[in-house]
Amino acid sequence: MVLNTILIGIILAVIIAIGLIILFKAAGIIVKILLHMGFGLILLFIVDLIPFVHVPINVLTVLVAGFGGFIGVVLLVILGALGFY
Repeated sequence: MVLNTILIGIILAVIIAIGLIILFKAAGIIVKILLHMGFGLILLFIVDLIPFVHVPINVLTVLVAGFGGFIGVVLLVILGALGFY
């Protein structure tokens, strides 16, 4: 009876450890996405300071600027100049 309890405890500890590893990796990915979005938002604010350029700041443009970086912001400026939004 004691051996069954110990085995169940070991199995539960392994399952909890695996779950925590998966949780921490997912949290790292979420933090990276949030950092990229913050960087994109900062880039869009800087671009909006240019008088003749207007890029709307919404979720889609922040994601494009965040994941695309400088190239993403240039793409958004070109698309805005061509009248796509």
